[in-house]
Amino acid sequence: MTGLLVGAVFGAVFVVVNAQSPLNAVSVNLLRLAACLAAASVVAMWFTTARKQRPAAGPRRNMFSRGYLIVVAAEAILLFGGLRVLAAWGRPEQANVAWVALVVGVHFIALAPIWKDRSIAVPGGVLTLLGTAGLVLASTAAVAWVPLVSGVLSGVVLLAGAVTFGWRAATARTA
Repeated sequence: MTGLLVGAVFGAVFVVVNAQSPLNAVSVNLLRLAACLAAASVVAMWFTTARKQRPAAGPRRNMFSRGYLIVVAAEAILLFGGLRVLAAWGRPEQANVAWVALVVGVHFIALAPIWKDRSIAVPGGVLTLLGTAGLVLASTAAVAWVPLVSGVLSGVVLLAGAVTFGWRAATARTA
């Protein structure tokens, strides 16, 4: 559930920061409200399951293993290094969110075998595709749509996954 909580928070940030023009003000506000409500629901499910969760017998799996730390270090280098490269190449500012979505997506794909959880590769693949699409759009006249494609849609993917799997976890514990 902690991973879902992190995904929900980042998903909400993706939506809140990137919901903007060319969308109209009503759409922007509705997207931001829905994102915040979805994240709040994951927080509520996190508290619900944490209260009911009993420690499992046997050794506990360490999410923050050496493999995880290597992936996160590579992610940080790629994120910040890539943003500098995009700026040096004179790419539009909108390309930054596309790069972030691409790197975050690849990070999920890389973590799937480390955590032995193939399900996180699915949102990783979708974010990678949305980031790639945004980088392509950034080179066209449709550059204004990059924050929606790579930012808002990536946030929606993260939030939908967090709400879905959080709901499954919360109802499985109470059933």
